[in-house]
Amino acid sequence: MSELTYQATQDYLASLVPPREPEIVEMESYAAKHDFPIIGPACGYYCYQLARMIGAKSVFELGSGYGYSTAWFAKAVRENGGGVVHHTVWDEELSKSATSSLLKLGFADLVQYHVAEAVETLRGQSGPFDVIFNDIDKQAYPASLPVIKEKLRSGGLLIIDNMLWSGRVFDNKDISSATEGVREFTRQITTDKDWIVSLAPMRDGMIIAYKK
Repeated sequence: MSELTYQATQDYLASLVPPREPEIVEMESYAAKHDFPIIGPACGYYCYQLARMIGAKSVFELGSGYGYSTAWFAKAVRENGGGVVHHTVWDEELSKSATSSLLKLGFADLVQYHVAEAVETLRGQSGPFDVIFNDIDKQAYPASLPVIKEKLRSGGLLIIDNMLWSGRVFDNKDISSATEGVREFTRQITTDKDWIVSLAPMRDGMIIAYKK
């Protein structure tokens, strides 16, 4: 039997993703060229699939980068009949870059942009949301969970990125605030009876949590 390696698995998963819009491919190329962290095609397509499956029309992103994940969610929302995806970043330039790409993709009418702290922005929204995507600074993960739980509808999905944290969660000597944040968030959500939780080992690990 051939050895099942991490990289071979990730490459195979990416190869199964259908052809993407040219602008999404361009966003992927930019990330590779500039070493910018995005969720990548396999996880992006997975987010799109999940949002389509539950008929999501309202999505809030806690941390959106230059709009790569936003594009996948907006694609799902469009196909679900329309709605809104909230793109949230601290950086004005990232917001402008996202605006440009999402306009080219034809999603301008679906996206609401926030240049602000993500959790406080979510706290200020009326909600409830069908999907919340969490990709903020990892040390801030645990404190974000009560706000997420309040703003996500019953039957909604929480998607959290970087839950394997490049393997650092397995290193007992790593007690950095970011690594401890990932560990604590994982402990909190997997021991809360109000959630049904699985961790998909795609890319850097994504937790998919269903709110009962």
